[in-house]
Amino acid sequence: MARILVVDDDEQVRIMLEIALSRDSHEVVTAENGAVASMRQSERPADVVIMDIIMPEKEGFETIIEFRREYPETKIIAISGGGRLGPDQYLKLAKTMGADFIFEKPLQILQLREAIHSLVPAPAKE
Repeated sequence: MARILVVDDDEQVRIMLEIALSRDSHEVVTAENGAVASMRQSERPADVVIMDIIMPEKEGFETIIEFRREYPETKIIAISGGGRLGPDQYLKLAKTMGADFIFEKPLQILQLREAIHSLVPAPAKE
């Protein structure tokens, strides 16, 4: 299955996604902001990154741009619960910056699983 990096400043979101995606046999690594995500990605690149937009220290937009430049093969799913502009505006901008999928919080796990499956199909069984 896929190696997935979950980047969110909300610890509960990180834990929930780690548990849900691990059940699908994915290897899940977490980071609390873009700075930590960059470090994790440089150590061992993920196949898919689930990136929150609004975070302290290094936010999602900056990290998406960096990952698109340095890891063009890595797939990115942007997530947001909003901010001053509301999640819709942030997510539209994330899409223009290179996010493959965008989702508003609270996340629908089934939709997220389907997005991951479409980005990283399961290997064919022999």
